[in-house]
Amino acid sequence: MVFNTGAALLDAIVLAVVSKDKQGTYGYRITQDVRQVLEVSESTLYPVLRRLQKNGHLEVYDMECAGRNRRYYKTTVQGEEQLKIYRTEWMNYSQKITQIFEGGNVDE
Repeated sequence: MVFNTGAALLDAIVLAVVSKDKQGTYGYRITQDVRQVLEVSESTLYPVLRRLQKNGHLEVYDMECAGRNRRYYKTTVQGEEQLKIYRTEWMNYSQKITQIFEGGNVDE
């Protein structure tokens, strides 16, 4: 199962957040969006962004904003494919957990 670690779940959430904007989004905004579902610090988030970039799931570019450079993150084709895998795995995983919570058997 893909979601056996916190890192995989965090990667999936970050990819989902970044993929919402096809032009890309910046680190502070990503942190705020992730915090809607999971408490995470910027010091936790930036290594995740670097790992996703290293794995070819995100590309990075800088753009000027209010006289300063702002780093933007955008999903790659490979990142979109990985997000599809995460979504499928999450649906399977969450359905099994829901079945257990509702008193059913996972094999039903």
